[in-house]
Amino acid sequence: MPVADFPRPRLVLVASPHLSPDRLRAALSGGDVASVILSAEGADTDALHQAAKALAPLAQSREAAFMVENDTRVAGRSGADGVHVTTSIPDLRDALASLRPKKIVGAGNLRSRHEAMEAGEINPDYVFFGRLDGDNNDGVFDRTADLAAWWAPTFVVPAIVMAGRAVGSVTEAAATGVEFVALSRAIFDAADPGAAVAEANRLLTGAGAGA
Repeated sequence: MPVADFPRPRLVLVASPHLSPDRLRAALSGGDVASVILSAEGADTDALHQAAKALAPLAQSREAAFMVENDTRVAGRSGADGVHVTTSIPDLRDALASLRPKKIVGAGNLRSRHEAMEAGEINPDYVFFGRLDGDNNDGVFDRTADLAAWWAPTFVVPAIVMAGRAVGSVTEAAATGVEFVALSRAIFDAADPGAAVAEANRLLTGAGAGA
């Protein structure tokens, strides 16, 4: 998930373990995507592994990093690029110790400044503000936006902010100053996921130009 020399926030997609490969393929056809994070919600280990095996190659073929929520074994066995840790700071520390430098390790489920600073002190590859399923509003949740806006100008570790279920919410998310903006339902519930990605990228380009 490179940041350097990119003039505006890049798009991250959050995928359900029940997402069909065709829907992800369609989304990725719409333009630049930095990363796909596979949520573990509602999936046992076998189902998560099967989803990762099916989806990871699609993301990687478009030069998007593929991340698996929490399960380091599934991440390794599926050929994913890393793990997105949402459980605890000790688990984040363990993942960093076992997976670096070969894999990406991100920190999610950071609900306060204190938790974000705890995560930042052990230097993950990124921090994620908002929940992976936190797009049940059209826009960005106020607490999520506040944490991202506090983090972005002060800390070196790149940040992702979860936007809302409307594609237009990427503009609000980008205004926090973060390097990455995440969408899920806004893309995968759309009639045309590729067109939704293209629109998100258009809006993010405009946000970068106006920064």
